[in-house]
Amino acid sequence: MTNQFIYSSTHPNIGWTWLNPSQQQQPYPHAVGCVTQREFYGAKALLNVWRPNVTGNDFSLSQIWVIADVPNRPVNTIEVGWQVYPSLHKDSLPRLFTYWTADGYQSGCYNLVCPGFVQTNPIVCLGAALDPTSKYGGQQYEGAYMIWKDPKSADWWLRVGTEVIGFWPSNLFTDLRDHATIIEYGGEVYAENLGTHTSTQMGSGHFQNEGYRKAAYARKLEVVDHNNHLIGVSNLGVIAEKPNCYGVKNGYNDAWGNYIYFGGPGYNPNCL
Repeated sequence: MTNQFIYSSTHPNIGWTWLNPSQQQQPYPHAVGCVTQREFYGAKALLNVWRPNVTGNDFSLSQIWVIADVPNRPVNTIEVGWQVYPSLHKDSLPRLFTYWTADGYQSGCYNLVCPGFVQTNPIVCLGAALDPTSKYGGQQYEGAYMIWKDPKSADWWLRVGTEVIGFWPSNLFTDLRDHATIIEYGGEVYAENLGTHTSTQMGSGHFQNEGYRKAAYARKLEVVDHNNHLIGVSNLGVIAEKPNCYGVKNGYNDAWGNYIYFGGPGYNPNCL
């Protein structure tokens, strides 16, 4: 059985940094499913929530990326999901977060820290701790996340669960004023370079091949097309820079549509 969540809380805000596939440098390994080479006007997925072990100043997250990545121009992104970041929050709880940037992370911010995202509905608190979390081999808890572009206002709206939370005005962006060029779903870890690979976990801390109830997943992967329709992704690729540390695999079935399993333990005999 899988439970969906909507959380309301007054916990502090959260934040993180993202690098797209053409910019990825250590120490930001990803394990994601991605679609490219089309015009996208939004994305939706169901992500199960875990409480990965995170060491030092690291963080671990699961999220959706809506990206405009035009050659020779700063990347624009809108992002939503959950993250564990103990050095920021002084706890190890997974927390709901959003992030945006219009200039390759030279500016922009997470949640409501700077002017940008306009919250129109207080039912879901950005930065809320998510509880309960999925159990290895047991109950799974998941949340539905959706970002889409309003064809009339051109603003980008956010829905968490069944609640429409607010929007990013289109004039925040350059290339995302029109459409996205890449959609990604999955996980990322930030790890300090301390000589050996971090033991920070992604997802459940178990590899993708363990499957349901044991690995992190993103399911019912959809995009919004130019007609403002949600459609299942096609030609879903996968990216894992360090597959012996954090892996990903994709699949399809009638119940879940397009999906990925992803994650891993980090440091292990094959990931040093």
